[in-house]
Amino acid sequence: MPLDPVTWAVLLRCLDHRAGLNTANPHVIVTKGTKASRAPASTAYLSHVLDLCGHSPRANRSTRLVDLINTLDPKVVAADMGLDTQAPLIYLADRIDPGRIDTLSSGAGDQS
Repeated sequence: MPLDPVTWAVLLRCLDHRAGLNTANPHVIVTKGTKASRAPASTAYLSHVLDLCGHSPRANRSTRLVDLINTLDPKVVAADMGLDTQAPLIYLADRIDPGRIDTLSSGAGDQS
């Protein structure tokens, strides 16, 4: 699955932070509470870590899915994310490709 530049930058920052903690915890996100163990960060931690910036994990996931589904093959995204093959359809419902609008409005789409 390709990562966009912002996601890649955030992942690198997480890995740099993790390296500075000098931990054997194998997870990307390590907290003060999980530094000394091998446990993942809690769901509660992850659901509130973005509170200050005003973005929920759910909104970030949905935005990422919309971008992936509209730029890649929806079936590939569904398989990679462990979704039902019909799940990506809800993300395509309100998507209009601006290139197609320009083509149709210029008359190039006419079949007459």
